[in-house]
Order: sequence, then structure tokens, then C-alpha cells
Amino acid sequence: MDKRTSNRNLVDSFERAITGVVYCLRTQRNFRLHFFAAVLSLFSSVWFHLTKAELLLVFMAITFVWVTEIINTAIEVTIDLVTKRKYHPLAAIAKDVSAGGVLVAAANAVVVGYMVFFPKITPSIPLVIEKIRNSPAHLTAITLGFLVFLVITLKIITGRGRPFSGGMPSGHSALGFSLATAVIFITSNGLVAILVLLLSLLVAQSRVESGIHSITEVVVGAALGILFTILIFQLYKQLG
Repeated sequence: MDKRTSNRNLVDSFERAITGVVYCLRTQRNFRLHFFAAVLSLFSSVWFHLTKAELLLVFMAITFVWVTEIINTAIEVTIDLVTKRKYHPLAAIAKDVSAGGVLVAAANAVVVGYMVFFPKITPSIPLVIEKIRNSPAHLTAITLGFLVFLVITLKIITGRGRPFSGGMPSGHSALGFSLATAVIFITSNGLVAILVLLLSLLVAQSRVESGIHSITEVVVGAALGILFTILIFQLYKQLG
């Protein structure tokens, strides 16, 4: 056996395993998205004081998604090595099936997240919303207008991307999360709040998946949209 590909001892085995995870994190966009979602879930677990049983479910869901994503990456790399990146119908099926495994794991994680976090989030949402929800509907349009101007200005300053495509930050993510934040403030329905946030996440994910934006640009855009909208609503309340 080639010494370059064999694991000589336990330390080498552990190091190679870590290298594999790092490779996925560096090269696989979906794995980075899942990693970010896992970190967010763990922070939320601390914030909402999950029980040991609930935390175990969250850990199992995260691990399931990561393992399937790692296996999917290994299968894709192996197929590319064998086929030399030439199209073959069986290779396409193998990739589709492995990707389907990731989809099933991600769906399981969504269900677990809903079952664990939704009962804890729902009671607190109306209390937060009530403090800043007494504002006119046209304030949302004004907020979005200012946000578009701010995003374009930042893109001009950073010199990255076009005004409505690419660059720092992601305008679509900023507008999506700004609109979701405004809807949350205007309504008092916990289910509606979660739905608009999920739609915003889908918008952000599509920008990364299509290669238009990096994860950093999407995260900065989302944070900018949320914080700017909160600021506008709070200022209106204070001045009103």
C-alpha cells in the first residue's frame, strides 16, 4: 500500500479526518451553509435554555446533516476521479442520489428545529413586536427606500459588484430580511414571523447557490437589513 495514502497511526488517522472536514468547509458551499446554520442553532439552544433531550435532538440533526454532506462530497469527488469529469448517466444518478440523502437529512433538521424551537419562540415574539409595532405601514416603504440607497452606496465605496448584482453587501438579502423584519413588527403572529424569515433565508441561500454572492456578503446584507429596519422603527417611535 502506498505510504502516502495509508494511515500510519492513530494521530495520522485523526489528522486526515480533520483534513477531510476542513476540505468540505473550504470547498463546498452547501457545507458552509449547513455549518452556519448549525452555529446559529447552537447559539439559539443556549439562548432558549434547551433541555438535555432537546439539545440531544439538535446535535443529532446537525450531525446527520454534516455526515450526509461529507459522504455526498466524497461520492462526488470519487465519481469525478473515475469519469474524469465526463458526463455519464450512471454517474449523474449516483450524484443525484447522494444529494437526495443530504436533502432528506436537511428536511429532518428542519422538522427537529421546528419541533424544538417553535414552542419557545412563539410566546416571546408578541412581547417584542408590541414594543415597536405601533407605526404606519408606509414606514416600511420608506425604510426599504433608504436601505436600497445605503446598499448601493456601500457597493460604490467597496468597488465590488454592480448596483443590483453581486458585491458587498448582498442587496437581495438586505431587502429580504428588512421586509421580513418590518412584517414581524407590524404583525403579532408568531407563525407569520417564522414564515417570512424562512422566505428571507431562501432568498439569501439562492444568492449564494447561484454564485452571485459569498456567504459573508449575504450575512452582512441580512444583518444590515435587520439592524437598519429596527433602527428606523425605533427612531420613529421615539420621535413620534
